[in-house]
Amino acid sequence: MHSEWQLQEAKNNLSQLIKAATKGEPQVVTVHGKPTAVVVSADEFARLTRPQRGKLSSALLRPDIAGEDLDFTRSRDTGRSVEL
Repeated sequence: MHSEWQLQEAKNNLSQLIKAATKGEPQVVTVHGKPTAVVVSADEFARLTRPQRGKLSSALLRPDIAGEDLDFTRSRDTGRSVEL
């Protein structure tokens, strides 16, 4: 089925575009030849926007987390003296 639509074509065939997206086929809408929006089913949207729960190690291995955003330096502070 069609997966890329010019904006005017998408407007004229909206029901067909929606049916294809509902079947699990993301539909790309272009403006002046550039991809501008993607239409996906409600189920797919819910899956993509659902908060992810998992291990910290999995989150740290994600490619969208830049290493320079994380501070791994250790404090040189040894604490305070306590009299017992």
